[in-house]
Amino acid sequence: MRSLTTKLMIAFLSIGVVSVAVIFITARWNTRQEFINFLSDQSQSNIVTILASYHKQNGSWTGVEIVFVPSNDHTPPGNPAGSGNGNRFMPFILTDKNGYVIVPNGKFKPGDRIPQEELEIGTPITENGEVVGILVPVRVPFEGNPRELEFIERTNLILLYGALIGAVIALFLGIFLSRTITRPIRELTQATHAVSDGDLSQQVPVRTKDELGELARAFNKMSAELSRSVNARKQMTADIAHELRTPLSLILGHAEAVHDGVLKPTRKNFEIIREEAARLEHLVNDLRTLSLADAGELSINLQTVEPGALLQEIASLYQYQTRKKNIALELDVAANLPTLEADPGRLTQVLTNILDNALRHTPDGGRIVLSAKQMGDMIELAIQDSGPGIPDGNVDRIFERFYRTDSSRQREDGGSGLGLAIARSIVQAHGGQVSAESEAGKGLKIVIALPKHP
Repeated sequence: MRSLTTKLMIAFLSIGVVSVAVIFITARWNTRQEFINFLSDQSQSNIVTILASYHKQNGSWTGVEIVFVPSNDHTPPGNPAGSGNGNRFMPFILTDKNGYVIVPNGKFKPGDRIPQEELEIGTPITENGEVVGILVPVRVPFEGNPRELEFIERTNLILLYGALIGAVIALFLGIFLSRTITRPIRELTQATHAVSDGDLSQQVPVRTKDELGELARAFNKMSAELSRSVNARKQMTADIAHELRTPLSLILGHAEAVHDGVLKPTRKNFEIIREEAARLEHLVNDLRTLSLADAGELSINLQTVEPGALLQEIASLYQYQTRKKNIALELDVAANLPTLEADPGRLTQVLTNILDNALRHTPDGGRIVLSAKQMGDMIELAIQDSGPGIPDGNVDRIFERFYRTDSSRQREDGGSGLGLAIARSIVQAHGGQVSAESEAGKGLKIVIALPKHP
């Protein structure tokens, strides 16, 4: 199988050779034809002058045929025989002023009338301002003298050398251009093989701004995203193992201690086992929800939802918890909001996950605001807390699975580290977007943008 470089070389060479051949043939033909036209024009100009002089001297065209008889000498072409100089290039017909043939040539005989369209291309011969004859050119085979033929051959030879030089240049240009064009492809091929062998750090240089450059940029982006995805999956696997190990260790440790008699089978010890089992079940359910979202199989039961009523219901669910921590829970719902077409159960899950996160990180005496407003064709639901906030550069990462920004967001506070990731997956399944706004020490605001009911 020929490589792409070889194919491009052959293609460039073929185009170059064909182009040079066409130019050579066209130039050769045009050179010969223009040379013939030059000789014809020169001969015509000379013979018109001589014929005008002949008619003026003789007063008629009687015996004018002698002017057109070629001599046997080797004088320059185009000079009539009657002038004393030889001529072997006489492609003309002489007619009178009415177009009747006086000196024939070709298919016309003396006395024949020349068609008007052919007379129009002839040259009038005048005397005292009056047309006395017309010299009409005709097409006859060209027979040049040795010097003329040698000139044409030399010209053709120069054209041939030029064509050969052009073909050689086309060959070298083809080699250079084909290697230049295929270089990014070779680099991409090598990088692709490296990626298939497990080296996900491959990046290829972007050398151009054309389609190949765009392909290189797309490959680099794909390689970076693939590397990030694989690393994130490895990290997530390690986090899952860690999250599962903690409750399992507590459950097994307490169960074995009770079984061995180290701990008494009291209600308190069984409650610890139950709480850890519940925590383990909650983590497994969260992981299942995320796996369904990743597979595009997350069930969504769309209904008409009133944004204000939904937030009011969520606020009522958290009245006890906020009072217990002395946190003010406020509602800020704009009037006359359009309805949403959403799954109320899933939206409740989203808002409770965000609220759980806000409660864990809002200090006693703090404040949480649930708000809703319309922005264009979207309805924005927002939860703003007065917690410590997120440092710059980490805000966009809070929706990653198991991501925690600081020591205040540890597993011991009851969170699985999956709540915001689940919230994002559910919102995206509704055709919406979720974002975060925060500054360190100024709290965190989660904004959910959902399309309004059509």
